[in-house]
Amino acid sequence: MIPPRRTCDEILQELKTLADPAVIATHQRFGIQALNPLHVKIPDLRRIARGLLDHDLALQLWASGYHEARLLASMVDNPALVTRAQMDQWAMDFESWDLCDGVCLNLFGKTTHAMACALEWPECPQEFVRRAGFVIMAVLAVHDKKRADEDFIQFLPIIVRHATDGRNFVKKAVNWVLRQIGKRNLALCQQAMQTARAIRQVDTPTARWIASDALRELEKGARRPSRSRQDG
Repeated sequence: MIPPRRTCDEILQELKTLADPAVIATHQRFGIQALNPLHVKIPDLRRIARGLLDHDLALQLWASGYHEARLLASMVDNPALVTRAQMDQWAMDFESWDLCDGVCLNLFGKTTHAMACALEWPECPQEFVRRAGFVIMAVLAVHDKKRADEDFIQFLPIIVRHATDGRNFVKKAVNWVLRQIGKRNLALCQQAMQTARAIRQVDTPTARWIASDALRELEKGARRPSRSRQDG
């Protein structure tokens, strides 16, 4: 049975009834600085999103400006209908790491524009747009099992180029994607370790941290039998 179509106003009213003060403490603990938060738990958002696939509704939820409504928008949008212009606009609206990561994981990484954004957004100066580019790389590395190694090799020079960006949410994303690329298979693990060693030679505090943390994990993985590394 197809569930009845819900309106944006109905959903916003429901979100406001689900406000939970405990979410405030969670945001503080994880460094989430959300604008216009409704303080709704993620499981509640996923429950509302279940069975919904509505591009127009997603656009309306995003336009509301509420933090949780925007997270919900990424859960109900149809990746096949998402345009590059929409992605650029939404990325410019990112104001916290959880919104950036949630939208990239729930939606952007599933679109036909994912690869282009992964290649281009790291060159944008805005912290969360740049982070989004690296997050999409990580999403593809973890979830796109059929993608060729050559696509991920394209990311490595970009990772090196931005390994000196000391902004917290950028450097963590750079480190994250380097590790995820290395977890795909042994050949990419070797490439990722070579990249990490090149980053270490840059010799800035940020580059040293990215390289050392990535190598600590990748070198362990490289010593395991290749069969054990299929799950990424």
